[in-house]
Amino acid sequence: MTAHNPLAHRTRIKICGMTREQDVDAAVAAGADAVGFVLYPPSPRYVAPERAAELAARLPPFVTPVLLFVNEATDTILQACARMRACVVQFHGDETLQQCLAATGNGTRPFLRAARIPLDQAQPFDLVNFASTFPQAQAILLDAHVEGYGGGGKAFNWSRLPPSVNAHLVLSGGLTPANVTDGIAQVRPRCRSLSVDVSSGVEVSKGIKDPEKIHQFVAAVRAADQLLALNQHALLSTT
Repeated sequence: MTAHNPLAHRTRIKICGMTREQDVDAAVAAGADAVGFVLYPPSPRYVAPERAAELAARLPPFVTPVLLFVNEATDTILQACARMRACVVQFHGDETLQQCLAATGNGTRPFLRAARIPLDQAQPFDLVNFASTFPQAQAILLDAHVEGYGGGGKAFNWSRLPPSVNAHLVLSGGLTPANVTDGIAQVRPRCRSLSVDVSSGVEVSKGIKDPEKIHQFVAAVRAADQLLALNQHALLSTT
């Protein structure tokens, strides 16, 4: 019988759209693996590169800062990344693979590429092909295609995703403490590994986080991990 290993089901968690010290601290205290900073000026959650670096300096070891850009100039991205000891770049616009690589030292700095999944179920989206277009990406982030490049609190229909995607995925878009358990259950079997990313679902207003909602979200993710691990253990026990 295979040994029960709950760590095999540990979902990584990113809390995005940080603008304040207390919110960064709350995410760390709750057990988040990463925090995100939006460096896209039209966003209500925008922070300047120097402000992002100031907030990221509060992070302890092994909590990763993620810098979100939308169709930004390569030099601007490189300069922002140079302000931090270590960060991951999230490309959330229409960036090509070549643009992603140029802004990350030919992929030497880890990056995420966002796939904007249509809310209209009649509009097709080939996630398998999209993922294969960005083989150097650390993961493909799944977000709902809304006006303004994310942060709209909209969830796409998870059941529309293909049954098997040869990539690490990050589920985003409209996640809350109430629905993240279902999202993990539906999406994890379809990919190599699954992480989750939340912004509006743990806010009291745009860019202002609620510590209690952050803790509730993390607790819901951990409950989902435990349930999936127990289910797998039960399945292995019967084979």
